[in-house]
Amino acid sequence: MSRSAGGIGTEHRRVVLAAMIGTTIEWYDFFIYAICAGQVFATQYFAVLGKDALLLSFATIGISFFFRPIGAVVAGHLGDRIGRRAMLILTLLLMGASTVLMGVVPSTAAIGVTAPILLVLLRIVQGLSAGGEWGGAALLAVEHAPPDRRGLYGAFPQIGVPIGLLLANGVLALVAALTTPAQFLDWGWRIPFLLSVVLIVAGLLIRTRVAESPVFEEVRRAKAASSLPLAPLFRHHWRLVLLGALLFAANNAVGYMTTGGYVQSYAVRSLHLDRSTVLVAVMISAVAWLVSTLAGGWLADRSGRIRVYRIGFVVQLLWMFPFFALVDTGSVGLLVVALILFAVGLGFTYGPQAALYAEMYPTRVRYSGAAISYAIGAVLGGAFAPTIAEALQSGTGTVYAVGGYLAVMTIIGLVACFFVRDEPGRPLGDVPHVTTGENAG
Repeated sequence: MSRSAGGIGTEHRRVVLAAMIGTTIEWYDFFIYAICAGQVFATQYFAVLGKDALLLSFATIGISFFFRPIGAVVAGHLGDRIGRRAMLILTLLLMGASTVLMGVVPSTAAIGVTAPILLVLLRIVQGLSAGGEWGGAALLAVEHAPPDRRGLYGAFPQIGVPIGLLLANGVLALVAALTTPAQFLDWGWRIPFLLSVVLIVAGLLIRTRVAESPVFEEVRRAKAASSLPLAPLFRHHWRLVLLGALLFAANNAVGYMTTGGYVQSYAVRSLHLDRSTVLVAVMISAVAWLVSTLAGGWLADRSGRIRVYRIGFVVQLLWMFPFFALVDTGSVGLLVVALILFAVGLGFTYGPQAALYAEMYPTRVRYSGAAISYAIGAVLGGAFAPTIAEALQSGTGTVYAVGGYLAVMTIIGLVACFFVRDEPGRPLGDVPHVTTGENAG
């Protein structure tokens, strides 16, 4: 196998590209809803609910998270039985279809209370899809990787998140710049949702041409795939599921300040900054997040997954209150600086995740374990992070209360690091990873 300068084998470029593009599309779809929840849906769909419309609009972001574990269970079960590739195609179709349909749901002014109900139902479908997407994409990349390149390969599906954030903010910023505020609220916001159909077609063309994971194919040839992967997963590996969830919750709560739309909403509504300008600032931070995520995956192959996690959580913790201090100045330049440095800790606690999760679980339950850890972590971390942030800031009158909440979440993740055994590059087999010496089964 030949390798490029960046360490990616030529024959596997299609695999990492498919993992990256698929997660990019999934998260573009996911993020345009999150951003519009703070800037559009509160007035167009939830205004009938009175003064709590913004809080309830943010809450619909969180509602979908409760369906992510269900999506993770279903996709994990099928992914551990029939393969990673088939589930990646299905989750892409579900996410894309629900997003396009959101773009045509009439407002509350047109069809009354049916409008927010339809919107929430489609958001639930997004949650089901997102719950199964990440595990398959991450494992496809890592299980194709050479043992000494798993961190780097695994970082490629991870950067689908900042790229999706970049695209979502970019398209919304362009539409906002080309329309008046009234036009944007009336129909302009629908354009990014409808454009998702183009991304779906591109994603399907790439994913249908990718080979199944060689690790899973070996298990299938040996007829060793588990018929009920959830049973051995929770019987033998429940501590791993919990620790994996706590690691991701600490990253996800912090990340959802921008991916969940809270910072954008606060900057526009409370600091009265221009909507397009704020979206461009977040786009710049998404590029920084992309770079730090790749750097985190690369360093994880050299220094270990957990060491990079610890560095990332310490950076998150140290920057938390300075971040909000700079945001609160109302200066666009300082907002950009705050978001760029904010992205460093996020990247270091996200880049190594795919490799670490893959090495935590045996092949027969790996998709289920990785997907469920990820989904539960998303519920504990990001589900209601924007809602909690909005409630804390409104209730106390200061964004520093939000910083305190995120600092606590970061400390939880840092503590969890000390209970996960880190063995970079180990054979992807049945090895215990909890410091209590739990039998891997």
